[in-house]
Amino acid sequence: MIVIMGIHIASAGVADFHQVLADHPRYWGERDLRPLHLLAMVQEFGSTCLAARAEDGIRGYIFGFVTPDGTGYVHLIATRDDARGIGLGRRLYMAFAEAAERQGARQLKAITSIENTGSIAFHRSLGFDTKIVDDYNGPGRAMAVFHRDLPLNVSRP
Repeated sequence: MIVIMGIHIASAGVADFHQVLADHPRYWGERDLRPLHLLAMVQEFGSTCLAARAEDGIRGYIFGFVTPDGTGYVHLIATRDDARGIGLGRRLYMAFAEAAERQGARQLKAITSIENTGSIAFHRSLGFDTKIVDDYNGPGRAMAVFHRDLPLNVSRP
């Protein structure tokens, strides 16, 4: 468990998952990404599905896993609307990277839509290489694909 500014980052549980879905608009605004939230991820990859908890609830979360080839794949990362701009996303990525390295990961990977300029800028600020891949998510559905080697040594604000 990592504790920073009264925020505890630790493995997410089933209750955390349900709380995140209940508060979905606070993390994602108008975008409905609930179908991308899979309880099986929290059940099966508990050490790399993390929640940032404070007294007032879950401020952010990161859900991912480590592939057999040693890639720490981040499926979702989000911070609550009132927890943005304090470096929480960066801290969640650091915690995920540490957990993934403990499982043998040597690199990180994530994807986002090409319209998600905020996510693209965030990943670039963490040192990810970005490549736009046509048809990544089906015909006519290009995605921004992020890669970077571990360790994730980034300054914390």
